[in-house]
Amino acid sequence: MNLPPLILASASPRRAELLREMGLKFRVVPSDASEVHHEQLTARELCQLNAYRKARAVAKKIPDALVLGADTLVYVGTRLFGKPASLAEAGQMIEQLQGRTHQVATGICLIHLRRFRQSIFAETTQVTFRPLDARQIRYYLGAIHPLDKAGGYAIQEKGDSIVEKIAGSFSNVVGLPMERLKAELAAW
Repeated sequence: MNLPPLILASASPRRAELLREMGLKFRVVPSDASEVHHEQLTARELCQLNAYRKARAVAKKIPDALVLGADTLVYVGTRLFGKPASLAEAGQMIEQLQGRTHQVATGICLIHLRRFRQSIFAETTQVTFRPLDARQIRYYLGAIHPLDKAGGYAIQEKGDSIVEKIAGSFSNVVGLPMERLKAELAAW
């Protein structure tokens, strides 16, 4: 792909790893844009809005680059599960998700300010957790670092111990829907 200089507007090591696996050269410039939460927006709308805010904040500083912003949300119905503030909150999230199917939406914004070009989209994956008891939840939380992960879990870290099945993009649950992102970048 012949892309302008690419910048990942995220400090997520998982997103950076996914881009490296794709063979892309990029710089990481974490965005300082605050995430917004609004009851009248769906999870998909919210993650697209936040991805745009993150990408635009970085693009304003580096207008000649193609900036990739992303935001991932876990949700059931209208209930959002963001990043837990504590281990106890992560445990409560997994307890509420156990034995159920939930959705993981990742919003992506690709923006190049100098060329007045942008693309915003979201992908959703269905994730079904196994029924889990308190001991299994404690074990899982002790095996990973849940505080920087939407929903308090990481599918790529011992995910098989809590996830029964997924329908959709696995990489979307990790933080970037790579199949769709490849197609969007190729169209760029």
